Amino acid sequence: MPHVVALYRHPVKGFTPESLPSLTVQADGRIAGDRVLAFRFADAATPEDRDGLDHWPKSKGLALESFPALAQLQLTYDHDAQRVRIEHAGETLADAGLDDDGRHALSEAVTGFVLDSPDAKRLQRPGRLPLALVGDGTRSRFQDRGRGYVSLHSEASVAALGAALGQEVDDRRFRSNVVIGGVDAWDELDWHGEVRIGDVRLRTAGPIVRCLATHANPDTGERDASVLKTLTGSLGQDEPTLGRLLVLPGISGAVGDPAGVGGTIRVGDEVLVG
Repeated sequence: MPHVVALYRHPVKGFTPESLPSLTVQADGRIAGDRVLAFRFADAATPEDRDGLDHWPKSKGLALESFPALAQLQLTYDHDAQRVRIEHAGETLADAGLDDDGRHALSEAVTGFVLDSPDAKRLQRPGRLPLALVGDGTRSRFQDRGRGYVSLHSEASVAALGAALGQEVDDRRFRSNVVIGGVDAWDELDWHGEVRIGDVRLRTAGPIVRCLATHANPDTGERDASVLKTLTGSLGQDEPTLGRLLVLPGISGAVGDPAGVGGTIRVGDEVLVG
């Protein structure tokens, strides 16, 4: 029986995921507490607006696609106290709240780390410095897409990719919210219609076309797996695809549309398709 084996959210875009026993799907279709903060480039919007919805392309701030060394940082976010702690190799680089002084300290710590990493030249491009930590720490605003989605992939698909690569592949590379077991590799790409996870009713949206962020080792930041080339090469995909987007019924993404119902997804929940 298909079931949930792991759940993740990413409080700061591009940084350490939180592994949790449950996630709340909000009425707007986004995961509560997911992508509530981001490190913005100096010339970027906060965030962009697309059809009245918050939209944050990876090109507007720090993201693993262009800055894989970020994976070396261990970031924790206290959602209640609204406090961020950043560590590297056992050393605390910053531990601060979201007031002006705290945001400055956190931005300075991350800037210093990146400028001392192999990704330094990318951060030194015109318009990127100084970084600013943006977001209120509560609202999920910094997704790649304006519309609210839940992202899902199966552990079997990741295992099949790992077999093609000839190495073990960690689920965290794909930064999905939901990881499922009990299905064959790539089954989730063929889903259509309703998907019920526990008591939460969703429906299928598009497959997830992957980017260079998946090449970064989630612990070392090294690009040590040619994920995109393997998906389109030895696995024969037209586009490098792994996982699927899910959306709440009734949400079209337009401002003024009725919100969905949402609810709580838990590790161990059954997944029913169709």
